[in-house]
Amino acid sequence: MGSLSQELPPLQAQDLKIKIQDSCMVLPAQKTERRSMLLSNIDQVLNFSVETVHFFPLNKDFPPRVVAEKLRSALANILVTYDFMAGRLKSIPNTSRFEIDCNGAGAVFVVASSDCTLDEIGDLVYPNPAFKDLIVKSLDGLPSEKEDHHDQPLCIVQVTSFKCGGFAMGLSTNHATFDGLSFKIFLDNLAALASDKPLVVVPCNDRHLLAARSPPRVTFDHPEMIKLNMPLEQDSNSNASIFDDTQEDLDFKIFQLTSDIIAHLKEKAKKALGGTQNSRYITGFNVVTAHVWRCKALSLGDDPERESRLLYAVDIRPRLNPPLPVSYVGNAVLSAYTTAKCKELKEGPFSKLVEMVSEGAKRITDEYARSAIDWGEVYKGFPHGEFLISSWWKLGFAKVEYPWGRPRYSCPVVYHRKDIILLFPDIDNDNGVNVLVSLPSKEMDKFHSLFHKLLDLKD
Repeated sequence: MGSLSQELPPLQAQDLKIKIQDSCMVLPAQKTERRSMLLSNIDQVLNFSVETVHFFPLNKDFPPRVVAEKLRSALANILVTYDFMAGRLKSIPNTSRFEIDCNGAGAVFVVASSDCTLDEIGDLVYPNPAFKDLIVKSLDGLPSEKEDHHDQPLCIVQVTSFKCGGFAMGLSTNHATFDGLSFKIFLDNLAALASDKPLVVVPCNDRHLLAARSPPRVTFDHPEMIKLNMPLEQDSNSNASIFDDTQEDLDFKIFQLTSDIIAHLKEKAKKALGGTQNSRYITGFNVVTAHVWRCKALSLGDDPERESRLLYAVDIRPRLNPPLPVSYVGNAVLSAYTTAKCKELKEGPFSKLVEMVSEGAKRITDEYARSAIDWGEVYKGFPHGEFLISSWWKLGFAKVEYPWGRPRYSCPVVYHRKDIILLFPDIDNDNGVNVLVSLPSKEMDKFHSLFHKLLDLKD
């Protein structure tokens, strides 16, 4: 079984030779009512762009030119229902808050071409820095985020054709507009409109469902949060404040966990419990997260008394009372946390670590979630921990059914951060996962050694 864990090969093409062929501002297909849309306290701290790329192989019935026209039309139509995506972010005077001005200003649509083939790009799972060129940052006459975020479009779509006939669809959206689950619904609806079908899910755009209570009532300590030292409007790139953004040289590696290895980790945890009812918390996510947490914490040094705090996102839709609609659009996720001393992580049984990870999500009840939202109203802060595990594993972006078929692979554009570890689905097996890690060289060597040693695989 030892051979099942491997690092993926290095990328190939580092210059995709992109040429912009056409660009325009797409307006809603019908006139929409101008309004201001509230952003919740969860949305407020997520004022930064998230870029995703979706790769498609050649489909002779849908050459890139036809795809571009269908997507342009679908984008205009979807901006009627998702009117805020055609709007602009604006500051609320005399506060540190933002809202969306649903002014119908439009979304950017770009058509581009590459001199590469999909095969020349290399392994799509390996986050190629050149993927950033598959989503335009700014155009002539269009302000960049650094220049004027108040007039920055909240949605950019780029279709890039490759020499082989395949193409990529790149999307940039402001994180304040969507979390991963609501973005998946947006993609499902975009694909349906491109197929001349009705919306798959009618989105619930009511952000008041996650408004703070009046007056706010903070009933928990929330050690997973840290107070903000400046108004949000002074930091247009808010994500830089969530974790340490120190610039240093980082090694980057991908560790692959097959479905067999994940099953092995589950069995390893279950054996220690003797098959008791508590085994219900032994999920694929929990065992992978526990394993990564142990490796990451122990790679930082040998102090047994140092505390390591892990954060990961939890969907609160089903945890509220009453539950939020599954179709809720916006950020309905909070940071679950778990904390342990390095001595516990090194010497404790694996099953205990898995249980500690599960307790982080279990902690988030309706009252805990409401208290966290109210905490944001009072203190204007950010999630804070030693590192965050950001999981794209089960979001299902590659399962979206477009008229030209499903993507070969979907992934975010990755910017390497030592305090964020990413979980991506395997390109061939949904039950496998790829763990993307960026660390300074010495820490990476230690992490690499621990990752394989602590799997405890036997041939």
